[in-house]
Amino acid sequence: MILRQFLHFDPVGASYLLGCGGKASAAVIDPIRPVEPYLESAAATGMKILYVIDTHIHADHISSGRALAEASGAKYTLFAGAKANFDFHRVDDGSVLELGNVLLTVMHTPGHTPACIAYVIGDAVFVGDTMFMPDYGTARADFPGGDARALFRSLRRILELPPQTRLFMCHDYLPASRSHYQWETTVAAERRDNIHAHDGVSEDAFVAMREARDRTLDVPRLILPSVQVNMRAGHLPPPEENGVRYLKIPVNAI
Repeated sequence: MILRQFLHFDPVGASYLLGCGGKASAAVIDPIRPVEPYLESAAATGMKILYVIDTHIHADHISSGRALAEASGAKYTLFAGAKANFDFHRVDDGSVLELGNVLLTVMHTPGHTPACIAYVIGDAVFVGDTMFMPDYGTARADFPGGDARALFRSLRRILELPPQTRLFMCHDYLPASRSHYQWETTVAAERRDNIHAHDGVSEDAFVAMREARDRTLDVPRLILPSVQVNMRAGHLPPPEENGVRYLKIPVNAI
């Protein structure tokens, strides 16, 4: 099912090419520029990319989702409630994307952003930014539309899946106790060891921890270009009357 994992280190992240070999149908989840490695990998395995998926509007890197969709002829796919300034293939909670015999079921997981989604594929879940490795915890919930209480409920929904379910990360931020990146864990490991959301942590305790922690976090280095470009599907803002394209800085909101 997973044909290839792509690792990126500025910022640190992972994206995935997956699909059904028997039907030569593939999808790419959370691609980062450039698009060529995804196109080359799909071609090398004889796969046609049908869907390019962003699990949410990213705030820490510029997505190559729309560019990859245009280059491959795929459908660029986001949660139906995403606030984006372009047309896209809309999915909702419970929607199913078909890649031959492989079915991708959408799970709406708001909290980090209102439009976060995870994809359940058999015994695997691609969790986006909602959850990290157990020794790092969970996503921040202080972006516009973020909600720590909604995040807790999304986490519990994922953690109610069977214990052996594999969870694939979009990011791994190395804690001080670890020197190597990790991208896969299980529901059982998260329920036992997740430092923010292990079994026994109440919703109120999680919300208090998450909101206190978020107040200490720096703004992501690439948030201003990332959000402005990703809300336009990876395209730069249109040129103004002088022919120049601008990224805007909200000086009264920093």
